[in-house]
Amino acid sequence: MRGADPWKSPDPLGEALHFLRMTGSFYVRSEMSGSWGLALPAMDDAVWFHTVVDGSCVLSVPGESTRELVPGDFALVPHGRGHVLVADIESVGDATSVYEVPHDYVSDRYAVIDQCDASEPDTVLVCGAVRMDHPAAQQLLRLLPAVIVIDADSEPRRARMQNILAMVADEARSLEPGGEAVITRLSDVLVIQALRSWIADTPSAQSGWLGALQDERIGGALARIHRNPHERWTVAALASSAHMSRSAFSARFTALVGDSVMNYLATWRMQVAYDTLRSEDVVLAELARRTGYSSEAAFGKAFKRAMGVSPGRVRRRRDVPLVPVQSSK
Repeated sequence: MRGADPWKSPDPLGEALHFLRMTGSFYVRSEMSGSWGLALPAMDDAVWFHTVVDGSCVLSVPGESTRELVPGDFALVPHGRGHVLVADIESVGDATSVYEVPHDYVSDRYAVIDQCDASEPDTVLVCGAVRMDHPAAQQLLRLLPAVIVIDADSEPRRARMQNILAMVADEARSLEPGGEAVITRLSDVLVIQALRSWIADTPSAQSGWLGALQDERIGGALARIHRNPHERWTVAALASSAHMSRSAFSARFTALVGDSVMNYLATWRMQVAYDTLRSEDVVLAELARRTGYSSEAAFGKAFKRAMGVSPGRVRRRRDVPLVPVQSSK
């Protein structure tokens, strides 16, 4: 009997979180006093995060309840929506665009805002924005609420996040060689820790796609699709891997995931192809093979039908947004 592969996660949810590759991350440390307000712009496909080091502030996202943030709180605004951070609720309408506030750029990915009228700031914030382009990330982000706040007293995960935040601050101040790479990787860990906490503490995260990943049988089938999109999967083969009959597997998969097995497989393959085209210089014939198609022509036709744009156009213009064509069903 073959032993377990140590490089293959036995946890499909953990494996999906592993795919949350982040790009374009940056940090801003803000030192504020008096009646202040910062307006953060809308950023497509970005996840904003904020934490209070000292003092307090109010987070206001249009259409959502305002939230006071205190030291140790960690807030996510997952859908790139514009929002404001202010000294108090009365200052919400007076926020200044972060682009109009003087910055001291320590590096390409780290800036300092100093808006102190006094010798000591009333509030110190660390904020950042990351983008997550992998299909698993996009799938997860669609399920998240407009705002997530992990409270300071959410132990034991909070203690881990505090340690990470302290390391980020140390790296940003020290400017040692390789510090930017460390900060970028720590940002991945910080956001993933917050998402893990939200998934564990939120009842709605136990159903739908996230619930399917945690299902003893369907989770394994999803992991096989995610891990090996090049395989010539059939419903029968996936059902067998889950130790279920074909009909029972299909019914349970659709009930949990909200899509049929083969539709999900096709969509996942196209999302993987899209992500690869944006991040790699890959020959289309090779990409067709990686995503389970026997020819470049068959792949190109399927991609255009699913995504509404040719793979060549995505490769030439890597800013083409991911907008899958809606099924007519």
